[in-house]
Amino acid sequence: MPVNVISRRMFLALSGAAALTATTSLPAFAASPEPLPVVASFSILADMVKQVGGDLVDVASLVPPGGDAHVYEPTPADARRLREARLLVVNGLGFEGWLPRLLSSAEFSGNVIEASAGIKPLPLGEPEEGDDHHHEEGHDHKDDHKDAEAAGHDHGHGDSDPHAWQDLRNGIVYVRNIAEALAAADPAHADEYRRNADGYAASLRALDDATRARFASIPRERRKVVTSHDAFGYFGAAYGIDFIAPLGASSEAEASAADIARIIDQIRDQGISAVFVESISNRRLIDQITRETGAAVGGTLYSDALSGPDGPAPAYLDMFRHNAGEIARALGAD
Repeated sequence: MPVNVISRRMFLALSGAAALTATTSLPAFAASPEPLPVVASFSILADMVKQVGGDLVDVASLVPPGGDAHVYEPTPADARRLREARLLVVNGLGFEGWLPRLLSSAEFSGNVIEASAGIKPLPLGEPEEGDDHHHEEGHDHKDDHKDAEAAGHDHGHGDSDPHAWQDLRNGIVYVRNIAEALAAADPAHADEYRRNADGYAASLRALDDATRARFASIPRERRKVVTSHDAFGYFGAAYGIDFIAPLGASSEAEASAADIARIIDQIRDQGISAVFVESISNRRLIDQITRETGAAVGGTLYSDALSGPDGPAPAYLDMFRHNAGEIARALGAD
């Protein structure tokens, strides 16, 4: 699978364009006993890199576990981490609107890999049920890929939903892209990265199959969930869930009174009982909705960030298993 790997200079030049389509080869480095220094833009990607790289990589996350990548403000420590890194792994799809400014100030000389390369993004808003937005492994759809990240546009996502990791089949695409980027940066260990990716992808595929079967057992009319912001479009399209959110795709968005009133009416009219707050969101809106409808908050979902090591979502697999379990229980599954 081709991987979008670009230099720092090219990333900055293209950050205001419609797509990151330039593909170059990473320079080969001599084998070193030291782990490969890698930086990931946020905690979910950092975990994927660690799962694929193991002890061969030293990975740091710019946005820490529990942090909100939508409103993140880079620090001087982030610039230092980037200066020492040989590879930067980003989501793309306009998710890291603050990143071009950080790269400009950090004097980063490594390469950038867009982990979502090859995934056809969902448009913002509710997808049609059954929308086939993920790509089969090994199938190149880079011409369909659109990155809406614009220079100077800090927290918006353009026309594309960036939360592609919320479908496990997309997660497998991320893992393959990361493995190829690590193999190119450290060819002496390329086979090990690919073996690790194969094992990790098998675990993701097994959880995907189990998740599809679990939600298929719930009547379609009951599969309606209210969340804080619209981060679960890919989850909904993949597993047949209708997600309703007062906010848009960015947690920084403001919900209008009309939006909140519409959701309250929908909960009452349709008897929706699954209402969740997200780990990165202010729960004020959800509290207002539950007060006015009598619905109970079903728990906490993890959308854009992992939990700490002692929480229920310290890794991507754990996060997905936790979210699917919380949603399924709220919908009445066994």
